[in-house]
Amino acid sequence: MITNEPRIRESLANQGLLQTLAAGLHTLDAGRVTLFMPITPASSQQHGFVHAGATFALGDSASGYAAMTVMPPDAEVMTVEMKINLIAPADGIRLWAHGEVVKPGRRLIITRCTVEVERADGTRRDVALMQGTMIPV
Repeated sequence: MITNEPRIRESLANQGLLQTLAAGLHTLDAGRVTLFMPITPASSQQHGFVHAGATFALGDSASGYAAMTVMPPDAEVMTVEMKINLIAPADGIRLWAHGEVVKPGRRLIITRCTVEVERADGTRRDVALMQGTMIPV
């Protein structure tokens, strides 16, 4: 068990935006977190794809929680910087965000995240690549 797993689960439960998006936790390991989000009309943009803001929010959260897994149990984290490359439209039934720690520094934690879309037939494809910097708060 990750020493701060209860705190991460509590933080996820208290995050209003993730609740609005009906996002959930799939996996939680040291340095890695996977979140999922059902694709609904509420998360769409005008062309029917998932809005980039929802994609970013899910990836940012997966990255932040991955960072928390390598921090002391009482630590929190905030995003300092996050870059996103949207590489394909997200059209399917569910988004998956796989956040991971690249470098766990003392003051800054570098993360990356791949966001995938899952189609009704179970196939997946990457829709966004992200890299970020997190800081303990």
